[in-house]
This record gives sequence, structure tokens and C-alpha cells, in this order.
Amino acid sequence: MMKMIHSYWAYLAVALLLFTVINALLNAKKEYKDKDLRLALFTLIVSHIQLLIGLGWYFMSPAYKALKANGMGATMKDSAQRLLTVEHPIMMILAIVFITIGFSKHKKKTTDAAKFKTILIWYGLALVFILSRIPWSQWF
Repeated sequence: MMKMIHSYWAYLAVALLLFTVINALLNAKKEYKDKDLRLALFTLIVSHIQLLIGLGWYFMSPAYKALKANGMGATMKDSAQRLLTVEHPIMMILAIVFITIGFSKHKKKTTDAAKFKTILIWYGLALVFILSRIPWSQWF
């Protein structure tokens, strides 16, 4: 059940993040409106919820149980196991840190262009991190 929730919420999180990055890219020379702020905030909230769901699933997952049973050495030698137990969690946490930093920094900017640029850079980095470590074989 947790894996299913984590997987379906991930679709929402990635779609929102992608939409927010595209919005920042396309509107970079326009006025920063309330809808832009809400979109960035909603993306931040959804990604943090995904992190909580993911952490819950991580400690219940078969991959974590295998890590505990086999040790870190065996896990690091198996690329599929390493992806699920080490690479994916670390990259997702970093991505959410980037989203959080981006949201905080963009609020302090005084010009519309600077707000969009900040969102584009930080949320864009987060998107790259997320897309690089999604376990694609299990996603579809």
C-alpha cells in the first residue's frame, strides 16, 4: 500500500515540478503573479509530502531489509539494490532541499525576472536530480 501511494504521489510531484519549471521558463520576462507563487508553493508542499511518504516506505521496503541483512558492501556491489537503497533516497532528499532553497530564495527577490530565474534554476536542478534517479523499471 505504501509503495503504491509513494508511486502515485510521485506522478503528481514530478508533473507539478515539471509544470513549475516550464512556467518559470516561459514567463521569465512577464509579471510574477499570485498564481506563480501558488504554483511554486504547491510544488514545494507536494514534494515535501512525497518525501515523508518516501521515508515511510523506505524503512518498510524489501530493499531496506536487504540492506540490513546483507550489509552496505553487498548493497553497493549490486547496482539495482544500490539505486533503491542509496542513490534514489539521497538524490530525492537533495532535490527537495533544492526546491526548498529555491522557494525561500525566490521570495526575497525584488524583480519578477529574478523570481522566475531563481525558481527556474533551483527547481530545474531538482527536476534533473529526480529524473536521474527514478527507478524507471518500476515506474511504469
